[in-house]
Amino acid sequence: MPPRPALYLDHHATTPLDDRVLEAMLPYLTEDFGNAASRSHVFGWRAEAAVEQARESIAAALGAEPREVVFTSGATEANNLALLGAGRQRGRSRGRKRMVALATEHPAVLDPLAALGREGHDVEIVPVEPDGLVDLERLHAAVDDRTAVVSAMAANNEIGVLQPLAEIGAIAREAGAWFHSDAAQAAGRLALRVDREPIDLLSLSGHKLYGPKGVGALFVRARGPRVVLEPILYGGGHERGLRSGTLPVALIVGLAKALALALLERETEWARLAGLRDRLWRRLSSELEGVRCNGSRAQRLPGNLNVSFEDVEIDKLLLALPDLALSTGSACSSATPEPSHVLLALGLTEPLARASLRFGLGRSTTAADLDFAADRVVEAVRTQRGR
Repeated sequence: MPPRPALYLDHHATTPLDDRVLEAMLPYLTEDFGNAASRSHVFGWRAEAAVEQARESIAAALGAEPREVVFTSGATEANNLALLGAGRQRGRSRGRKRMVALATEHPAVLDPLAALGREGHDVEIVPVEPDGLVDLERLHAAVDDRTAVVSAMAANNEIGVLQPLAEIGAIAREAGAWFHSDAAQAAGRLALRVDREPIDLLSLSGHKLYGPKGVGALFVRARGPRVVLEPILYGGGHERGLRSGTLPVALIVGLAKALALALLERETEWARLAGLRDRLWRRLSSELEGVRCNGSRAQRLPGNLNVSFEDVEIDKLLLALPDLALSTGSACSSATPEPSHVLLALGLTEPLARASLRFGLGRSTTAADLDFAADRVVEAVRTQRGR
């Protein structure tokens, strides 16, 4: 019997491209290959029409206007444009040079903020509670009339915790600050509506919701309040001057299709994945001692389970599990040997933070898959512990 292929349980790092998304993209990789900025012939017209149709689709999904959707290379670039663009613009035009974010933010938020700090901005990193949720009173105290932007991730990429966006946005609005949210993990899983919530800047990524890699988008509010950004890329004035560069038409079409499909299937998939996640946790917690679920059990993504194992060396555990594709945390930080800053922010000791696995469930995950994964993890942990 051939060996079983590795079981993919790392859907927070990336997701496989949905066949329906690929089908939508293919014409723009072959016959409709035109440049969307070429307005003198039919190839450019067709490419431009595809981009604008995708823009309208994404805007409708978010409750935004098409002009408020700016295409980027992914959520990392969207976060950089939002934070560097807003921080610099508001610092120079309004004297607002304070930036506030949560301690559990992705490096694509924390690193641009560190860059602004080197430019003379006042950066405040707000701690979170042991369950990963922000203390709203503590956040309120950190935000004042000098604040340019408040940034809080909609859904954490390591522990899946869902922050209270409406309440955070209200705190920002009260102080005249803009509210940015990195929604790379949340888009297509939560019903994010910028026409109902006080979100001024929202970052998206295609490859986190079964779309293609290399494309994302940034929602930039155009009214009530109007958000003005300084660009971070120059050269051609594409995307209304906010993001120069030839638009990847096929990828943009794929992003729009992936978001539409995710929202169409959202409620059914949420319930299915939550049930599978709880099944996996019951197995691990009932069959092993010294295991901890990291992050709020109630306010979290349905397909996320982050678990710490006492008395386990995680590198050895992963080596013992070649048939499981698992992660110890953010794929964007995997080259760094330090323990997860997210888990440390929850109050975990460094050894326990190092002894953690992130299970990321997705569309292809079945109950049989999770039973297999639980069997393998339980066996490997017991073997390493010598019992």
